[in-house]
This record gives sequence, structure tokens and C-alpha cells, in this order.
Amino acid sequence: MNQAEAQQSPTSELSAPADNAVINLGWREWLALPELGIDLVKAKVDTGARTSCLHTFRTEPYTTEDGERRVKFWVHPEQNNLHKVVECDAAVVDERTVTDSGGHKEDRLVIKTLVQLGGQQWPIEMTLTNRDTMRFRMLLGRTAMAGRCLVMPGASYLAGKPRAAEAL
Repeated sequence: MNQAEAQQSPTSELSAPADNAVINLGWREWLALPELGIDLVKAKVDTGARTSCLHTFRTEPYTTEDGERRVKFWVHPEQNNLHKVVECDAAVVDERTVTDSGGHKEDRLVIKTLVQLGGQQWPIEMTLTNRDTMRFRMLLGRTAMAGRCLVMPGASYLAGKPRAAEAL
């Protein structure tokens, strides 16, 4: 299979690495966030971003009776589809000031959840913010990829779709 075919094929030869093998990624990939109930989301693979980021259009932080900080948040996992909504709930692991590519600073909640990509899954941290004006609902940052992924910037969708989403 040549590189052009690999860029177009969501089920390329590179899409099913052995357990703990390095996953080859293009500049954009399909992934899943199973603990959040998100079966499929298109992410920009962003080695310039330290932390991963997920689009939320509404967040409601709260504290449980035993003092645990949590957040309810709502996601439109598909770009340009405001009808599909996934309601999520996760523990807040941190709150950080993040500087975006335009130099703007924003305080963001940080959660930890599993990402499913290229036949593997592992926990990652991600911030929550409104990405309505961006082309991708998620950024996969370099900390989440460190030691696991090799980025091929001229390719797309090398890891294939997550198994649960293949039927979609």
C-alpha cells in the first residue's frame, strides 16, 4: 500500500498494531473516549499542544458530598451536528491556565479518561473548552502520545476507526 492509499483508507495496514506497539498516526485521526460514552470523534493530532483538549459547549463543575471535585459537561462529538449530544461526567484532576495558539490565556478544568486509538487504549489528561469555532472537536496533545505514537504529518487516519465505531 502506498502512502496516498494509507492516507485515504481508514483500515490501512498500519491501523491494527500489536499490543503496546508504536501507533502510526496522521495529522488527523478517529478515536474514542469510552469512559465518556463518546464512540467516535475526529481529533487533530497536535504535537505543538502539551495537553489534549476536548470541545464542550456546557460545563457544570460540582463537589460531591465526600468532597470530590467533578464536572458534568456536554459534547457535540460530530462537527456541524448540533443534534447529537453526549452528556459526560468525570472527576476533575486539576485546573490549569492554558495559552492557546493565539496567545490567549484561559483557566480550564482537567479530567483524566481513557482514549481508544489504533487498537489500544490508555489514560490521558485533557482540558475542557469550547471549540465551536475550530475544525476539530478534539486535539490530541503530545503528552498523550509520548512513547506510544509516531506522527506522520503528511498522512491522515492511519490508525483506523475505533472498533466500537466501525459499524457507524
